[in-house]
Amino acid sequence: MLDMLVSIPGLSLILGALLVPVLPHGARQAYMLALIAVSGYLTFGIETGVHTTARLGGLDLILVRAEAITKPFALVFHLAAALNVVYALHETQKTTATAGLAYAGAAIAALFAGDFLTLFLYWELTAVTSVFLVLAGNRARALSAAMRYLLMQVGSGVILLAGAVMLWRDGTGLSIQAIDALTPAGLCVLLAFGIKAAFPLVNGWLQDAYPEASVTGTVMLSAFTTKLAIYMLALCFAGFTPLIYIGAVMAVLPIFFAALETDLRRVLAYSLNNQLGFMVIGIGIGTQLAINGTVAHAFASTIYQGLLFMALGAVLHRTGTVKANELGGLWKTMPLTAIFCSVGALSIISFPLFSGFVTKSLTLGAVAKEGYFWVWLAMVFATVGAVQHVFIKAVYLPFFGPDRKLKAQEAPLGMLIAMAAAAALCLGLGVYPEPLYALLPYAARYEVWKAGYVLGELQLLTFAGLGFAILSLRGLYPAAIDTSVLNTDWLWRRALPRLTLAHARPVLSLWFVVLGALKRGVLRALKISEETSRESGLVSGVASIGSAAGIFLAMFALMLLLRQVT
Repeated sequence: MLDMLVSIPGLSLILGALLVPVLPHGARQAYMLALIAVSGYLTFGIETGVHTTARLGGLDLILVRAEAITKPFALVFHLAAALNVVYALHETQKTTATAGLAYAGAAIAALFAGDFLTLFLYWELTAVTSVFLVLAGNRARALSAAMRYLLMQVGSGVILLAGAVMLWRDGTGLSIQAIDALTPAGLCVLLAFGIKAAFPLVNGWLQDAYPEASVTGTVMLSAFTTKLAIYMLALCFAGFTPLIYIGAVMAVLPIFFAALETDLRRVLAYSLNNQLGFMVIGIGIGTQLAINGTVAHAFASTIYQGLLFMALGAVLHRTGTVKANELGGLWKTMPLTAIFCSVGALSIISFPLFSGFVTKSLTLGAVAKEGYFWVWLAMVFATVGAVQHVFIKAVYLPFFGPDRKLKAQEAPLGMLIAMAAAAALCLGLGVYPEPLYALLPYAARYEVWKAGYVLGELQLLTFAGLGFAILSLRGLYPAAIDTSVLNTDWLWRRALPRLTLAHARPVLSLWFVVLGALKRGVLRALKISEETSRESGLVSGVASIGSAAGIFLAMFALMLLLRQVT
């Protein structure tokens, strides 16, 4: 048992989560941090190659296999898990702690899965464990969002399993490797990954569920599911050209929806979708530079996106709201949180000296090098859009906007420590990115500090800020809507049910006509039976009591059945 815990990364966190509910609060936090630290230490030492295999029912399973891109993902997953534990030091909710630890363990174990059947088990475990984080929101909206979230996540796993079965039947085998996306099996696997990566038309679960989770639950959710999908896309579909354009839509489209939102955690959910688009573009390009850019961006994004969710989670914890139109002037009472949130925002908009600048530039360079001008332009536009929907909305409005005179105090100590650590990573990687570059799958030398590139980025961000100011002063900037913007999820939550009902209504009408006729027939049969019984002496006792009871029970059962169906 001990050998298995050591040999399979993440398994110690999954099984260790079983003890979390029985431990007192202080011991529970220390226990989880110790588990994560030991798991991270053992995982970081795993070299590229196959390490643990098993045979089940004639199938060869690869339980542990490391690829060139595995180590940076595994490292940032452990970092995110540890930061989440520290961030939640003030929280006594055992369910969130248990589910969060198992969720992180399942995501880490999935990184090392070498076959689709093993991946499927961890893929579904991430869905089952993470749904408790949404349910921890403890609201009616959270319950509805959790059910929709679970449906999408489990559905993704079922589609993945279908693709794996087709691959096995075709003789390709279950090993995770590059797949032809234009085969039925490849399309299934691509769709399964695409759902969790929040592709267009199947991305609504992200903006629907993440903002409804608990304060700490949203931070945990932002780290694992989507990045695991990016990892798998990079393994199986690197160089698949349509991903370039899918990623471009992902990078651009959320900007417009984020502009309409007033719920700031939902704004950040859109920004997460926007950042995933950059990564999908890199996977579609598929060159060494592009894959390095995707991995580096996934690493940095996990940290700065988590930092932004932490900061706004602290605001929600202290004020009870994250509505932009209800917040303002919080820098006076939450100065440290304001600073940390600003660091996260400067990172996501790729400001020089912050982590987003030294990672996003790799993908931008790869796109430019391959000659995809319009895609490069879309990425630049998406970067500009991040200025308005993150820096303006998530930083300026709540912290430096008009003072709402809210009675708030600084975030709890654990939250501050976690935010400080994440902010330090954002700054550290931005100033000295070489340790991150050393982890990337392909060896290369990058010169991101060229004067022309730095000045160009500064000019871009400056004009983006000026553009926002001009639009706002002229009243042309779209007003936020204090409601849920369904975006493409409207197709599944509004259009499809209405379309189904419209087609089903005639069928249901016919069904009720048939049932009505059947009921009338049964009642007529009962009446005829009664009249026949009187004439034959059945009621007077000439016939056997058993016969009468049998007829009665049969009629009674039929009436009950008809009542249940209607």
